[in-house]
Amino acid sequence: MAAPLNRIIIDTDPGVDDILAILLALAAKPEELEILLLSVTYGNVEADKCLKNVITLFHIIEKEIEWRKSRGQLEGFGAMLSSKPLVAVGATHPLEDEMLMADYFHGIDGLAGTHTSHPHLTPADAWKHLFEGESEESIVSSKSFRASKAPAHQEILRLLRENPPDTITIVAVGPLTNLALAAAEDPETFLKVKEVCVMGGAIDVEGNITPVAEFNTYADAVATARVFALTSPTPSSTMPPPPLKMSSLPTYPKKLSRTLNLTLFPLDVTSPHLLRRLEFKQKVDPLIEAGSPLAQWTSVFVLKTLEKIESLTRKQENPGLELHDPLCIWYMLTRNAPQWMLAPKAPEDIRVETAGQWTRGMHVVDRRQRKKAGRPEEQVKSPGAVDIVNPMESLNVTVSDQGMDVGEETHADPPGDNGSWLQYNRGNRINRMISSPGEDAFGPYIIERLFG
Repeated sequence: MAAPLNRIIIDTDPGVDDILAILLALAAKPEELEILLLSVTYGNVEADKCLKNVITLFHIIEKEIEWRKSRGQLEGFGAMLSSKPLVAVGATHPLEDEMLMADYFHGIDGLAGTHTSHPHLTPADAWKHLFEGESEESIVSSKSFRASKAPAHQEILRLLRENPPDTITIVAVGPLTNLALAAAEDPETFLKVKEVCVMGGAIDVEGNITPVAEFNTYADAVATARVFALTSPTPSSTMPPPPLKMSSLPTYPKKLSRTLNLTLFPLDVTSPHLLRRLEFKQKVDPLIEAGSPLAQWTSVFVLKTLEKIESLTRKQENPGLELHDPLCIWYMLTRNAPQWMLAPKAPEDIRVETAGQWTRGMHVVDRRQRKKAGRPEEQVKSPGAVDIVNPMESLNVTVSDQGMDVGEETHADPPGDNGSWLQYNRGNRINRMISSPGEDAFGPYIIERLFG
């Protein structure tokens, strides 16, 4: 069998769209993906409930495979069967702020109350011992996954340490606390990652938790800012103040061997990708009648979430569930497709507001269209990308290059440039995705991938 095209770690706070994202990954072919680790964090609900949702997912898949076998069908879930992913629990709260949850949307258990309304689909709690207590074995194997008793951020570092550089991608679809902890503990090992794909932020659209902030970023804005800072030649230029509750969390060294390759999937690009109710029911209703555990389980939380969306907005003929997190997995499966396009000016200096009373979690960009001082930036060009030129770019701020070597700190902003937005060697360098292989194509794609 050919080696998988992508080896990934999924850092997740399993609510509804997280579960769909994980299902899409596990249902991949072995040659497409190897899922090394599911790194569980808090977010949509508390971390222990997120873990329960992950274990329930594996329980349902095992039942689904048995059901398909009994009917003489292909089992599917090749990536899960070949990978047997590691599961580890990480952060239970943000670095600094009080924990924010989205149980008003995802339900008290993160899956629209499925564990209460359909208890026969939830496994018994016997699995809990796999993650608790002291034992000689730090990793315990179950039927379809392996349980780790180590904190998730340490498992991330272990996998990066034990594998060659640029061979593992982290797909982060929850608050970035686990990644921030890993980067703080061992930044050089963390920078061995090939790419970090982040679902988060809102650039030119409204937020989904405040007028300007997206939930994952808002849930731990400090963690996001710290991870983003590693994309900068001078991380100190965008680092937030040390978290009050974690004053021992170290800053990054002044000199690092490389910068972080981070691709951002903000609400701008994720929100238009929808799983429509009519198309979903058309596929799963016959499967439910035939006895599919997966169709029965997913229909409960997908349809209840669609009802919740209508209650928060308006009644719709064919409402859709926004596929934020699954889009990142679709990218991993089809990343060579030319329709995946980055912003024309990528990489962009996108920074995260960590202290604002009304703007915490906001992704801030410099819209002044002015040139940066120093060497010209090498811009990443995607197929079809169009340059946007503004006359204001002719304005330039001249700054002495003295003391401005890559990776070195400067101690003051030049006149007229608070925050050093116009200095080449400062600021973040984020690759922002703006286009996919098709907004209307993704819903049918994920239905076919999950249910065949």
